Amino acid sequence: MITDHTQLPNGLRVVSHHMPHLETVSMGMWIGVGARHESSAERGISHLLEHMAFKGTQTRTAKDIAEEIEAVGGELNAATGLESTAYFSKVLANDVPLALNILADILQRPQYAPEELEREREVILQEIAATRDSPEEIAYEMLQEVAFPDQAIGRPILGTADSVSSFTPADLRRFLQSNYAASRMVLSAAGKIDHAQLVRHAEALFGRMNGGDGAQVESARYAGGTRSSIKPFEQSHLLLAFEGPSYLNENYYTAQVFSALFGGGMSSRLFQEVRERRGLCYSIYSTCWGLADTGIFAVHAATGPQMMERLIDVVTGELRRAAETAPSTVEVARAKTQLKAGLLMGLEGSFSRAEFMARELLLFDRLIDMDKIIERIEAVTPEKVRGVAAGLVSSSKPSVSIVGAGRKSASYAAMADKLLAAEVAAPRVA
Repeated sequence: MITDHTQLPNGLRVVSHHMPHLETVSMGMWIGVGARHESSAERGISHLLEHMAFKGTQTRTAKDIAEEIEAVGGELNAATGLESTAYFSKVLANDVPLALNILADILQRPQYAPEELEREREVILQEIAATRDSPEEIAYEMLQEVAFPDQAIGRPILGTADSVSSFTPADLRRFLQSNYAASRMVLSAAGKIDHAQLVRHAEALFGRMNGGDGAQVESARYAGGTRSSIKPFEQSHLLLAFEGPSYLNENYYTAQVFSALFGGGMSSRLFQEVRERRGLCYSIYSTCWGLADTGIFAVHAATGPQMMERLIDVVTGELRRAAETAPSTVEVARAKTQLKAGLLMGLEGSFSRAEFMARELLLFDRLIDMDKIIERIEAVTPEKVRGVAAGLVSSSKPSVSIVGAGRKSASYAAMADKLLAAEVAAPRVA
């Protein structure tokens, strides 16, 4: 399997990974623009722009787009994140030119017809309303808001009902023209793909795109604090978090190893102690994700309201233990194997491979050899894990959100904040 990378004169990067055992190709355009690039008045416009891409171009109707891709058995979709937006397709190898033509059309010649905008606006308003019925969605939105207040990074990707209702076709065109620059784009493909042909198609279809840099984003400012909701649900949701390392930080993979052993699976400390030994909840896990200049380490648990106090006490106690005492070599070895297996198994899929390559180019402006990543994971030691755990709970104010515990939600959030803040004020080390 061969990976090739070419940069066009306008800055567009084209990357491909040949997987000869496949008959299909997963490919797409990844753009280094997302919700984080929006002003306060633009909240939700990246997501709306992604939706509107499929609602017609100067040469195709929305029905044409759907029928053309499905006539060849292909798939077409998109996704909006905080730092990037992706438009992607999966087709048989012979149909790559068609899929690329459609991608070029929706990205460069969108119509933004007023009637289509009104219809899609209603779809997104329903999507926003649906999040109000999900306690997990509410808890994560509140956590993001309290961790990064008054910043685009702390606002919901979907936007608000008011902001989405205000956008006009002119607003969409302005955001597209200001931000969708060729130099911020990566055309990435994996599967039965010929790189030279892919580059020729890219030059023909995207070679005249604007090569400018587009708008920049403000640096992340982590704050921390508490948020709670008294809205009733069958289960209560607890989120405890600290600022974590960015994707570019040297401790990123050490934090990933820590998250894996702490709450990454059924053998993790949280699952064994909180669920298996004490039966305090049905679901509990930790997660650690990074952006270009910041990150979050979080613990999420869902339990009955009557168990929330005990749950908080046990989880904060486990965090304290992780910060004080290095894990065993067996724990670390298991977590490292789990992390490596997850990465390598994921890259066996063509879409995951295409996404991985695009992410590497957007973040690092170069491809990172998987062997180098494995080396960084292998270099993690028990003491490094303890150091990262201690750093997480001592370097920043905790962020806490609780949903579903009724009127006690605020007091539970304050309790968790107090217990975690004590670790920040006086961290204990081995």
